[in-house]
Amino acid sequence: MRRLILLRHGKAESVSATGGDFDRCLTDRGRRDCALIGRALAEAGVRPDLALVSAAKRAQETWEAVQPAFPNTQAETVRGLYLAAPEQIAAAVGSVDENLCVIVVGHNPGLHEFALALADSATTPPGLEGYPTAAAAVFRVAPDGRAMLEHIFTPRDLGGGPT
Repeated sequence: MRRLILLRHGKAESVSATGGDFDRCLTDRGRRDCALIGRALAEAGVRPDLALVSAAKRAQETWEAVQPAFPNTQAETVRGLYLAAPEQIAAAVGSVDENLCVIVVGHNPGLHEFALALADSATTPPGLEGYPTAAAAVFRVAPDGRAMLEHIFTPRDLGGGPT
């Protein structure tokens, strides 16, 4: 069974300097929360082999903030993860060796919808009711595709979030 981590980008500015959504940067809080989540994942023994990162500025900066907790993790920028639908996220993950632990750094609503689909429960599992910025859901995924939600990390649960 491999692990799959779905990490929503950190808190971003509401408007970029260029005015484009793609170019929005993380706020100071976003950078702090992402670093906090990275440390929490590492301390829990969740260490990805590969990061699939949206090409959007805020996702790239999220990975930059998380990456120090995972110095040996290779990263790939995947333009198709920008505002991706659950099916696009599944395709990106499906293209990776099934023995690797993968972290996907992306966006809502697709990331949240993909997490809910993986949880495949009649009721929304606790912690997946919403998917705040810098939240990470960790799944164990069997070779047949069945997934089990193992843990959810949110900045608020770790003492981060609004200050």
